[in-house]
Amino acid sequence: MTPAQIIRRKRDGEELTPADIRELFRGYTAGMVAEYQMSAFLMAVFFNGLSATELTELVNVMIGSGAVADLHSIPALKVDKHSSGGVGDKTSIIIAPLVAALGVPVPMMSGRGLGHTGGTLDKLEAIPGFRTDLTLQQYRAQIEKIGCSLIGQTQEVAPLDRRLYALRDVTATVESIPLIASSIMSKKLAEGIDALVLDVKTGNGAFLPDRERATHLARTMLDIGAGHGKKVVALITAMDRPLGFAVGNALEIEECVLTLHGEGPADLRELCLVLAAEMLVIGGAYDSLDEARMHAAAALDDGRAADKMREVIQAQGGNPSVLEDPAILPQAEVTCVIEADRDGYIGDMDVRAIGEAAVKLGAGRRTLGDEIDPSVGFHITIKPGDKVTKGQPMATIHARTPSNASKAAAALRAAMPVADEPGVCLPLIIERLTP
Repeated sequence: MTPAQIIRRKRDGEELTPADIRELFRGYTAGMVAEYQMSAFLMAVFFNGLSATELTELVNVMIGSGAVADLHSIPALKVDKHSSGGVGDKTSIIIAPLVAALGVPVPMMSGRGLGHTGGTLDKLEAIPGFRTDLTLQQYRAQIEKIGCSLIGQTQEVAPLDRRLYALRDVTATVESIPLIASSIMSKKLAEGIDALVLDVKTGNGAFLPDRERATHLARTMLDIGAGHGKKVVALITAMDRPLGFAVGNALEIEECVLTLHGEGPADLRELCLVLAAEMLVIGGAYDSLDEARMHAAAALDDGRAADKMREVIQAQGGNPSVLEDPAILPQAEVTCVIEADRDGYIGDMDVRAIGEAAVKLGAGRRTLGDEIDPSVGFHITIKPGDKVTKGQPMATIHARTPSNASKAAAALRAAMPVADEPGVCLPLIIERLTP
């Protein structure tokens, strides 16, 4: 069957056979299926979805496109965490060293910015010298030595996912549940983990704003993980406001440093503790979530988490001085403070618009080859429902030029209006799901 015939069948809502899936992606890997044809296929999937059989085969093809990490030489249960993406979501950079500091190995392979959301790799690379491009052998050796690795997909692991991930970002096919689930789970299943904690966002800043669809994504990933013999748990969490205060790569690293030293915004610390507790329990370090949370909070406050992050930064070529002096991070040339234009309350935020404004500022990519400017972004100190007075600072913009700052200011004002009635936030932790 030709690529066009396979695309047509999916476009028309027919179910593809496992052989069809294998044939299409074998051709894509070999260069016989063009990027524009794969773009058409992704759009067909976006509108028509994938059956359970199609999704199973797609995950298997993506895993089979590369190597699977062998971490059996590490005796403890290896646990990772993945977020479905959000604005200001920098939890991975805090949680990985925190959990590793408490004895549970964390092999973490992350991604780059996608759509209106930032990427863990882009944030980590704001640290001077930090390398995310370790080989699979270096990745395994680092986990054996210090219990944690924060890298991107290696050339060996799920190379098909890496290509599709970049293509989805520029073809408006990010928000497809089967494409999200297959991308996340193929990468996670190939990285050598025993267990996985999923943080699935809902709210207007999430890829899937509707809670029902977010739950569908979570259950889809839970089923994939359980079907491959992994321990999996998922939390549905809020993304109707940015997480923490910082939006932008270097700014978010600075906020991670604060949190690793027992400070940082309350909502960011809380979510990190909840997710870390899940990882510590599923990894067998503690029997209860309450006990695990207590130990995780202590590790943030007494410096053990920061010490483990120092080991990670040193091992991956970065400058560990960032943990004492975040001023060594890239700094924007222009700052601009946005003040409330009247008394009132912060209404509902358009968090997607905030993320898109950060991308336009240079914190993310609008096209496949765009370079990230690690210095730019926002520091937003208000949340929906907060009472404000005229002239009160609400956000600081970090930009390269006054013109860029002015455009971003207009976008932010529209995205976080001062209203007569307070906006209402979703609970930070909405639901916990198991297979």
